[in-house]
Amino acid sequence: QVQLVESGGGLVQDGGSLRLSCAASGGTFTRYQLGWFRQTPGKEREFVAAVTWSGINTYYADAVSGRFTISRDNAKKMVYLQMNSLKPEDTAVYYCAARLVTSSEYESWGQGTQVTVSS
Repeated sequence: QVQLVESGGGLVQDGGSLRLSCAASGGTFTRYQLGWFRQTPGKEREFVAAVTWSGINTYYADAVSGRFTISRDNAKKMVYLQMNSLKPEDTAVYYCAARLVTSSEYESWGQGTQVTVSS
């Protein structure tokens, strides 16, 4: 099973940008689809973006489409989330997750990184 560690969170002003990184270890990286999720207190974790094993296909939640970009570097075993035009409502803990291409559920999760957007 792959292990995931996120980094890159922080405090940014409304309209600013951040790039989150997620480093993977263990497992065969190209056997996994990678995703980003986020959660705020009192709310369920929600899907943000995903990228297939090849990096060719990407998927986004409507709330972030056009502002966020997910990408992966299979050689470095890294996945990224470039976040532009950030809004206060993007404030959350962001989690990196992985699921086998043969599975329907994400089974590996990072510890999360806090993103705070001030107005």
